[in-house]
Formats: sequence, C-alpha cells, structure tokens
Amino acid sequence: MPNGGVAYFSAEFGLDASLPIYSGGLGILAGDHIKAAADMNVPLTGVGIFYGKGYFQQHINEAGVQQQWYPEVDLKASIYPVQLVVDADDRPVVIRVTVAGRDVYAGAYSVQLGPVTLYLLNTDVEGNSDHDRRLTDTLYPSDHDARISQEILLGVGGARLLAALGIQPDVYHMNEGHSAFLTLERIRMLSAEGVPFETALEAVKASTVFTTHTPVPAGHDVFSIDMMDRYFGEFYWQLGTDRERVLSLGLLDGAFNMTRLAVSTSSKVNGVSKLHGEVTKDLFHRWMPHIPRQDIPVDSVTNGIHIGTWLADGIKGLFDRHLPYGWDVRTSEQDVWTAVRDIPSAELWAEHQRAKAEMVEELGLPLALSGGAPLIIGFARRFATYKRALLIFRDLERLAHIVGNPERPVCLVFAGKAHPADGPGKELIRRIVELTREERFKNRVFIVENYAMDKAKKLVQGVDVWLNTPVKPMEASGTSGQKAAMNGVLNCSVLDGWWVEGYNGRNGWAIDGATDGDPEYQAQQDSEALYQLLESEIVPLFYKRGERAIPTEWINMMKESICTLAPVYNTHRMVSDYWHKIYVPAAARGKRFAADHFEVASRVAAYKAFIRNNWPCVRVKKVEILADHSSRIGLNKTGLRAEIQLGGIWHKDVRVEAVGSDGNRGIWKAKLEQVQQQSKGCFVYEGVSPDVAINIWKANVNVRVTPISPDFENDFEMELAAWGDGGRH
Repeated sequence: MPNGGVAYFSAEFGLDASLPIYSGGLGILAGDHIKAAADMNVPLTGVGIFYGKGYFQQHINEAGVQQQWYPEVDLKASIYPVQLVVDADDRPVVIRVTVAGRDVYAGAYSVQLGPVTLYLLNTDVEGNSDHDRRLTDTLYPSDHDARISQEILLGVGGARLLAALGIQPDVYHMNEGHSAFLTLERIRMLSAEGVPFETALEAVKASTVFTTHTPVPAGHDVFSIDMMDRYFGEFYWQLGTDRERVLSLGLLDGAFNMTRLAVSTSSKVNGVSKLHGEVTKDLFHRWMPHIPRQDIPVDSVTNGIHIGTWLADGIKGLFDRHLPYGWDVRTSEQDVWTAVRDIPSAELWAEHQRAKAEMVEELGLPLALSGGAPLIIGFARRFATYKRALLIFRDLERLAHIVGNPERPVCLVFAGKAHPADGPGKELIRRIVELTREERFKNRVFIVENYAMDKAKKLVQGVDVWLNTPVKPMEASGTSGQKAAMNGVLNCSVLDGWWVEGYNGRNGWAIDGATDGDPEYQAQQDSEALYQLLESEIVPLFYKRGERAIPTEWINMMKESICTLAPVYNTHRMVSDYWHKIYVPAAARGKRFAADHFEVASRVAAYKAFIRNNWPCVRVKKVEILADHSSRIGLNKTGLRAEIQLGGIWHKDVRVEAVGSDGNRGIWKAKLEQVQQQSKGCFVYEGVSPDVAINIWKANVNVRVTPISPDFENDFEMELAAWGDGGRH
C-alpha cells in the first residue's frame, strides 16, 4: 500500500483510563486497533473527537441509583502525551464546518502511538459561541441535535482536518456509522473540483470500508428528514446533485439511517465475528428483501484484543520466561503458544493468585483469599438489558446455595455503567445493589462503581471465571472474554459473538443459548443451563485439588484456553486480516477508480445509470422444468429453461441463474446459459441443477436475473434482482 495509508474514523477511542474519551467496547476496540497498527507499522491515522468532559464518571448512591458527573478531562494526567495540533507557523490548526446553517470551528489534539497518529477534534475554541464550545463536551449525548452536530463534526470536520494537514489516505475506514457523513464531504470535495456527483460517489465508495458493530435495528443512529434538511439544507447542492439523491443514500423507513448511508457509500462491509456477519445479513435483508440473506454482501473480521494492554504483569513475565523469544510480536503464530502447556502448573497458578490478590486489594473487596478460594466470577460490561446481568439471579434460592457453601464459597463481582438515558439499564444496577444487601448474598455479591479501563484490567486479570450471558444473537462480538482468556481466566458464556468460534469444549464452558421462543423462555433455558454448569462442573472442578494442593485439572483448562484463544483473538491477527482482506484491495480499487481523471469511476457511474433506467423492462417471462435428457446443456440431470426479457440491456451484462433452498438454511445456485434469441431483447436460457438440488428442485427453485460488471466489488452492488415470480426489484 502506498504512503497515503488508512484513515480510521471512530466516535470513541479507548487508549487508557487516563484519557476517558470512550464509553465501552466500541472505543476499546478502536484503541486496541490503532495500538496494533502501531506495533505492526501499518500506515494508519486515527480520527475522532476529544470530549472535554469525556464519558461520565459514575457514582452509585445508597439507594443503588446511578449518578453521573462530568469533570474536565485532565490532559496532563494522560499517560499518552496529548498535543495541540499546530501549523508550520506554530498556530493552532482550525477547521470550519457548517452546522444547521451556522459556522462552527474546531481545533484538534494529537496523540502519538509510535508511527500512528490519532487526531481528536474539539470545538472549545475562539470564534465559537458558548453553546458551540460545549458541542464536544460529552460522548454520546442523548439530545439528537447535539448528536447530529457531533457526527457532522466527526465526519465532515474529520475529512477537512486531514485535508488541512495534507494527509491523503488511500482508504477510509468507518468504525461504526457515526462517522458516515465523511463520505458526503469527500463527494463535496470532488464536486468542487468539477467531478460529477455519480462519478464522485463511485470514487469515494471504491476507497471506503465500513465495520458495523450493531446487530439490532434500534442500535443504529437515525435522524428525521426534517432534521437532515435543517442541518444539510445548504450542503445538498454542494454535492452536485439534488436533495432527493443525497437523501436516498441513507433513506430507510422514512428517516435517514447512518448505517444505510455507510453501506451505500462503502465498497466493503464487515461484521465483527462470523456469527455477527450472518446476523448483519439478516438485518440488511430487511432493506433488500429481493436478495436472499445468504447473498447479502457482508464479510466478517472477528475482533481481537491488544495483548500488551490487557495482560497482567506477572503473566507477561511468565510468558517471557517460557515462550519463544519475541513472542509478544508473534502473537498470531500458533506455535508460539504451544509452550504454555509446558509452564509448570504451580507457577501459572501462583501468578494467577497474585493477579487475583491485586484485584481484591485495588477494588477494595472485603475478601480474604486462602489457597485460591473463593471462586470469583466476574461480570463487567455496559448495563444494557440484552446483556442480561440479572440472568444468574433468576432463582435466588438456588444461587444462594451455590455461593453460600462454606466448603466451596463462590463470589460474584459486577461492574459497568448504564447510559444516562437508559432507565432499564439503571434499574439493573439498582437491583444488583439491592441483592448485595440481602443477608444470604453479603460478602458474596459485589458491585464495583465507576467502571473504566483501569478497573477492567484488574477484573479480567484477577477473576477465575468470566461470565457473559447476552440474549443470543445480540452480542456482535464481545472482547472482554478475550482479555480474560489471555490471562488464564476461563470463560463461561452464551455461544454468541466470538465465543461460538473460540469454544472447543475444553477451554471454558458454553451456555448453548436458546434462540427460539419468547425472551422469558430463553432466559429460563439459559439460566437453567448456567446453574447446571456451576453446580456440576465449574465449582467442583475449581475446588478439586491435585498434587501440591493446586487444582491441576482447572490449570490444564487455563492452559488450553490460552493456547487455543491467544493466537486467534488478538489485534495483531485482526489488523492483519483487515490489511489483507480489506485495506489492500480497497486501496487498489480506489486508485484504479480515480486514475486517468476518474475514468473507471465515470464508466461505472454511467453503466449503473443505464442499468437503473432500463431495469424496469427486465422480466423473467416463463420458467419451465425440463424432463430428463431434454436439456441442451447437460444430460441425465434435471434441467430448467427460462425466457428472459432484457429490453435494452445487453445479455452479457446480466447473470441468469436458478436459485433454490438446500433445505438447511443455505441456498444453491446454478448458472443458466443463453441458448437462443427469440426476438429483440428477449432470450432463452437453459441450465441443469447441481446434485444437491435434485431432490428438492421442483419445490424450491426460482430464476433470478442480476446486473453484473467486472468493475463491481460484489455481485449485488446495485441491489437489483428480477425474479421468476413476476416481481421485479
């Protein structure tokens, strides 16, 4: 990849607790992503917002009610030096954006991580009104006007900042949809140079990639059309097209959806685990019902974690002594980790006990550790209802029996924040506080307030079991369990997100995760499975002592967990996947589309316009099942003939295929070949079924026509298909 590298846009970056400009998993992932890019010398530039008061600090009062306060972020306290961005004359770099018809100015700070620079925009600068100076105070404000203003600043302002600094990325990576307005600004820049809108759109799309993290419709930012008009009324015309065309890029269900905009303006879209990729296809299939969910163009790159950030010092020292030299820069190599199996069990156990003791002390837990006891289970994440923090409390008597056994004591430690506007999330916290005060749960159930990266590190390093109980399949990936696994902490999780891929039956425990029935049924099934695991497997194994009074079988599971999970679920592997699967192809595609005065982008734009204008004429007129031996294409196989009307579209610009169900949530496809031209624009196509389709051919087959081009990134780039049922899309 040439010098321009990757511009990585994210609304939050979690680098360290001393720089609290993150709220949770998305920000931690972004921070780990750029740290790994720095380790690997990947040419990447981060773009985000410096929130002057960060995400809120949490206090839980005597009634169990979460209270929020927003102190000013102390830049001097950050372990990462934060510098004001200045020009060659030592003057602050300031960019201007239009927000709801008024000019808003933003300066920027930079954070240096080796070869990677992170730029953070901030509006607390001279020239802004008091109101606008406060626009970047807090992360994820509940007020929609503040939210869209921040997203304009991130996307439009971020693109302008890079231009002002002379940075010309080859690839723009949008980490979630908050930054998607950057694509409109990039189109505007090209329009200002005289590039027509549709050509500019194709050029921007070619070099833009999008990672979605949200598997549910309600999790995506949506703005009303009235709000879009108010904030972009003076911006539409600058893109070289009309209002309706701009809005069409994000229009969904009568509103402007930022995820829809991101998908419309990206050449590659990926989820953050294999399962999440499939769930995202289901979600996007609602937008494109004429394309089978299996064909929705979404890839996946499973998240990982930055091992250097999350590994306990003692465990790192152990690895330094026993793993091959340079293991910390070879984390993706499977062979590097096999040496973990040879670490003396007593040494690994001793380091885990040291991390456990540090956690107990630093978090102020009133526990006396003896021989490793008690067994400590950690549950720490954002308090959102789908994460089901209360699942383990469904049967209080049963839980009290589990945690209250004096011979085999068990403790639960909870931590996390609820968004200030999330009433149900706050109620979860209040209920847990209430339970901690019940006599049967005193000194057995704890909640730690003001959860942040510093406390997260202690928890993932010091607990014995990491518990994760989301409603399947609503956990896009989840990385906290990966952080725990690197430290020898065993996962007990619903088979959702990354754990579906990571679990092998020997490296932790799986709650199968009911997906049928109503939420109450799911909760009942999953809680029963959890109690069974605790009673019959987890607690007995932890307290089963072998030689030297250590839990030998438990430690073997710790080793299995580290050996199997560490080489896969780390950000060096993740960034390598992004580099090879996404960044390098997008950079090449972007350059090809922009070369020779946007020759390819212009050609693709004209081709798509022609296809769209003529697509209403495309029809699958007649479909016939052929008797055996009668097909001109093949003998002794079930065949099919279709009459296709293409109108003015050239027959080589479409793919005609039979599509059917394989009876197991999959589909099969068989290409049909043109064998005859009946009349102008009307053709006969024939083909034969694949072997898998023979038994269910007649009941499950249809014929589909889609536009194709060697310049398309995928077969469904235009989101068009005509089917044999008479419908056209």
